[in-house]
Amino acid sequence: MSHSLAKQQAPAPTPTPSAAPSAAPNAAPEAADEAARVRHGASRATDPALLGQLAADPSVTVRAAVALNPGAPAEANDRLAADADERVRVLLARKLATSVPTLTAGDQIRLSTQAYQTLMALVADEAVRVRATIAEMVKDLPNIPPELVRRLARDAAGAVSIPILRFSPLLETEDLLALLADPPHAHTASTIARRAFVPAEVAEAIAASSDNLAIQILLENPKAQIREATLDALISRADGEPRWHAPLVRRPALSAKAARALAEIVATDLLGELSRRADLSEESITLLRERLAARMATREAPPASETPPDLLNAMAWARARDKEGRLDEALLLTTARAGDMFRCMAILAVGAEVAPEVVERAQKLHHVKGLVSLTWKAGFSMRAAVALQVLLCHLPPASVLAPKMGGGFPLSIEEMHWQIDFLSQIATAKGEARPAP
Repeated sequence: MSHSLAKQQAPAPTPTPSAAPSAAPNAAPEAADEAARVRHGASRATDPALLGQLAADPSVTVRAAVALNPGAPAEANDRLAADADERVRVLLARKLATSVPTLTAGDQIRLSTQAYQTLMALVADEAVRVRATIAEMVKDLPNIPPELVRRLARDAAGAVSIPILRFSPLLETEDLLALLADPPHAHTASTIARRAFVPAEVAEAIAASSDNLAIQILLENPKAQIREATLDALISRADGEPRWHAPLVRRPALSAKAARALAEIVATDLLGELSRRADLSEESITLLRERLAARMATREAPPASETPPDLLNAMAWARARDKEGRLDEALLLTTARAGDMFRCMAILAVGAEVAPEVVERAQKLHHVKGLVSLTWKAGFSMRAAVALQVLLCHLPPASVLAPKMGGGFPLSIEEMHWQIDFLSQIATAKGEARPAP
């Protein structure tokens, strides 16, 4: 074979990635295989011209590698922002959004004309997942373009706008007021009400709305700045909104006027809680406790002479079981399952060593905290307390005062002592309580 023929038949050398042709922008680079193209697409050392070609590679894996590459040029990012595969656009959005807070001053200038424009294009992407990815990445960043944040905050998709509405420090009071005036979706007010800091003007706008759930969330937020006049206006509307009562009673700052107004509308348990606030004047506390005692004293409990015979009989039965050593939680639960209200009350009275009228008072007032406290004093568990709430207070299981995680009592020992003492004092004041059995 001649030397010239051998030269013709010799295989042509495979071009290296740096020597790959760049004349045809949509052509795949001449890499050995897909794995090699993925490596080149992911490497910051790859020539920018080659990355531009790889951004149009037929393989979605290769294009994804370029989308994740922090060294990809603006031209490659622009091409990937219009990629047909949503997954590639999501990866690009995550990269661009993550890179914003790490840019130098010079990079920030280039960002305004390069990556920023690409990122703004992705903010308008038709896929919610792409927009939501950007929102999640920038939701709490303080050094990103404010217009990008405002654009995300106005998004009608909750997955996009809610993280921004809830967390972004770049939304000014004026932005929040504008969003409340023209909300992008039904959850706008309730999301803004959960912010770590709600300015007084914004709180006033939420309070003036008809969104009762958002108002409840606002009242539950201790960082919401609610002016006294705004709080007074809400209290005047709260009679028909029982969900507001507890957060109103627990507001961090409450005037004497507000406390007196709440005392007229809240339930007995909340009135008791209101009367134990440490930030009210002694005069206000005295007034609230008098109001609480009067309310408890005028409820439905019958005089001693009218104590139901069934309860008196049940007390004799419970004392007999106690002498036999059988007055335990198993007996209480069995009795509760049988629906025997009077014997359950008697077991509780004997076990807690209180007069039966004290238990009867808790039952007639549906005073669940008092009932739970008596259960604790009797030495029974929260399992028994739940059963007694259902039977004696006619509560559905979903509405009972539930145990803490792990099954413990949800009230402090001090609180339970207070509840028992209060019930006993009310019964004694009415002349109803006889000596404890």
